[in-house]
Amino acid sequence: MSNQLKIKLSIADRVYPLTINPTQEEGLRKAAKKIEEMIKRFEKSYAVRDKQDVLAMSALQFAAQVEQKAIDKDIDSQHIEEKLIALNQLLHEHLS
Repeated sequence: MSNQLKIKLSIADRVYPLTINPTQEEGLRKAAKKIEEMIKRFEKSYAVRDKQDVLAMSALQFAAQVEQKAIDKDIDSQHIEEKLIALNQLLHEHLS
């Protein structure tokens, strides 16, 4: 427990104290910064009544990005697998 790090992150005008593993700090700070940038974009682009709205939209956008990356990764894996099967078939035919 002594290797834990106490940090404070500011998101949507609120400060969140966290106790984390030092290896998590960079990722958390980058994520908080991206959230803040996204909030500013939403506030600038849309008539926002409440921070809750921009936080919800930010969460949705981040979740959509994660899901899209997973979909893209699955598609890439399928293409790679198909190419490997075709290559394996060619090698098998050539060596037979």
